[in-house]
Amino acid sequence: MKAVFSDDEKVKILADLIKINSVNGNELTVANYITALFKKYDIATDIIPIEENRVNLVAEIGQGKPVLGVSGHMDVVDPGEMSKWDTDPFELVEKDGKLFGRGSTDMKSGLAAFIISMIEIKENNALTKGTIRLMATVGEEVGEKGSQKFSEEDVMKDVDALIIGEPSGYRLVYAHKGSMDIRLTSKGEAAHSSMPSLGYNAIDPLINILNKANEQFRSTDKKSKLLGDLTFNTTVFDGGNQVNSIPENATAEINVRTIPEFDNKMVEKTLKQLVDQENKNGSKVDMNVFMSLESVEHSDNSKVLNLAKEIGEKYSNGEIPKLVSPGVTDASNLLKKKDYDFPFVVFGPGETVVAHQANEFVEKKMYLDFIKIYEELMIKYMQ
Repeated sequence: MKAVFSDDEKVKILADLIKINSVNGNELTVANYITALFKKYDIATDIIPIEENRVNLVAEIGQGKPVLGVSGHMDVVDPGEMSKWDTDPFELVEKDGKLFGRGSTDMKSGLAAFIISMIEIKENNALTKGTIRLMATVGEEVGEKGSQKFSEEDVMKDVDALIIGEPSGYRLVYAHKGSMDIRLTSKGEAAHSSMPSLGYNAIDPLINILNKANEQFRSTDKKSKLLGDLTFNTTVFDGGNQVNSIPENATAEINVRTIPEFDNKMVEKTLKQLVDQENKNGSKVDMNVFMSLESVEHSDNSKVLNLAKEIGEKYSNGEIPKLVSPGVTDASNLLKKKDYDFPFVVFGPGETVVAHQANEFVEKKMYLDFIKIYEELMIKYMQ
């Protein structure tokens, strides 16, 4: 297939995307860039507003069935402490065969690879049948509002297979745990610590609930042969403002990684029972589930998965394994209405161990390899 872009131009597209600061927002600017690039090659885009400066994007090439969905998110996480970076996180820097920058691995390299692949396939008239649909999302790093919107609008209704371009390196992921974010808010009454009976300590009910929850969730016999154990962790705790005052407010935030055998509804019900028991004793604790993403478990023997393995092994140094992941992706929302046999794979450039870290990078060779992998995978899937 004739190349439309040189390797330098492919890197430049990734650099352009990384230059756009889309930390938990501002995906509109990313979508506008993609739209302008696609327009040069007569690929139309559909912009779907989510919030101010936050939009999803849909673009297609080809027509008819089958429909192959490819998806990536446009947001990135905060760069964190700037002093830990050797370079500007929003300027792509190439060094020793690595491309450094925030989002280089998670996951603007995967997004760029999808975009370039679609343009090169179209320009070469390489699709004899079928449709490739790019679904670019907002907010994957916080809340997954973009994929939720796609789910609500049935954008996946006619899709026959799905590739998520999250960083997997030369590995294939076909299943992953779910994820829940839960906030407990406790109301008490302030008092001097020398006279605690005049107040009500807002921290105490949370300690009681969390101790019981740790015992209940961590000792459960509900396990997944594929995904392993449910995990339950309090990750944020805040209460009080002075050491000699009884705190009148306290909050705890919890992250749960769920499995089909102990799913999100069961977790919510179990924790709510613990909260209700505490409130019957006079406490005032509210519970808010502010993110709930189900686990994803699909067949390890689908056409798209097996093709990805076959094609990917031309570029890897050995056999590409089929794995499960403790992490979560937009697939939780995109595959809500799909059954077990729906063809699905997470396969993209980059390594998760450097995602969300200072000096995040993607191997240049891997990034360029994945453009070729995606092109061959998309074309062969349609045959």
